[in-house]
Amino acid sequence: MLATGAAGGYGTYSNIRGVYNSGTALGAVAAGEGATAVLALVLLGLTMLGQSSPAVVRAGLWALPAAASVMSAVAAPDGPRTIIYAITPLGMSVSAEGMAFLARRIVVHIDGRDAEAEARAAAVVQALAYHRARAANHPDKKIRKRSDRTSWRLARKVGTADVTLGARLLDVQRERITTGADVALGDMFAITVTPPAEPVTGGRDAVTAAVTPALPPAPERAPAEAAVTGGRDGEDTQVNDPPSLPQGEGVTPAVTPVTLHQVAAIAGVPTPLIGEPLTDEQIVVVLRHVRYSDDPPLSYRQTVTAFRESGFTGGESRIRGAWATLMAQEESPR
Repeated sequence: MLATGAAGGYGTYSNIRGVYNSGTALGAVAAGEGATAVLALVLLGLTMLGQSSPAVVRAGLWALPAAASVMSAVAAPDGPRTIIYAITPLGMSVSAEGMAFLARRIVVHIDGRDAEAEARAAAVVQALAYHRARAANHPDKKIRKRSDRTSWRLARKVGTADVTLGARLLDVQRERITTGADVALGDMFAITVTPPAEPVTGGRDAVTAAVTPALPPAPERAPAEAAVTGGRDGEDTQVNDPPSLPQGEGVTPAVTPVTLHQVAAIAGVPTPLIGEPLTDEQIVVVLRHVRYSDDPPLSYRQTVTAFRESGFTGGESRIRGAWATLMAQEESPR
């Protein structure tokens, strides 16, 4: 690249010296390629320091060689050599841009940041914020409409050529794909064990007759004693009949279902409320309560459907992440 720039400067010097004297040719080269070389060194130094170059430096890298090209073209004796004389000074511009680009790539590789891309991104975001504010609050309707359209055009440039942003977005996308694949595979290969329904057999489940011998019938009471409930014992104390128990092997008390408030209290989070934004921990609590509201427990799709029908809100990615957390808690050893 240095040789290309030097060759372009020497060619310009030779072309102009053929028409004018050596002093004029040397001054033209100094004003064109020489000034371009200075700007190239400035651009290279700023790039190596991790700083963005001013716009005037980038513009001078092309404006000065362009002026030298016009000067060389005027000095050309005929038409074919006019093109050659005009192209020769541009070698310095290509050399400067090439060195700056290579230096910027080296800095990005070492430091992990691109100063030029960050400067452009900052300018785009600043302009976008300004136009969004003007589109929302400016008193003139035409200006609001113009700023609204401009903000949409600027939105297309946000993050362009930003290596760091691209890497972070890829990391986020990889995490979402991993979580989605985990949930999908868990839902696909989950096995729900349902106990088989055993038929009722007469030998095992039939009600058998009592084996206790029957007692002799109690003597009949007098009509006066029949009105007294339970009768009286030998000391003339009223005795009530024991309460009758339902027939069968026993009565199993009803199991009270666990409420969402109780699940939230066990997890140590506030009780999730319908219509309010939920944290990730609250989404896990709601999914756990919905999943075990039926026997056997619901699958992922059934749980999400019941979650939506209950009135709770949450993004699909957050629900998938909460489901993965719930599955991890179920599989972890107690």
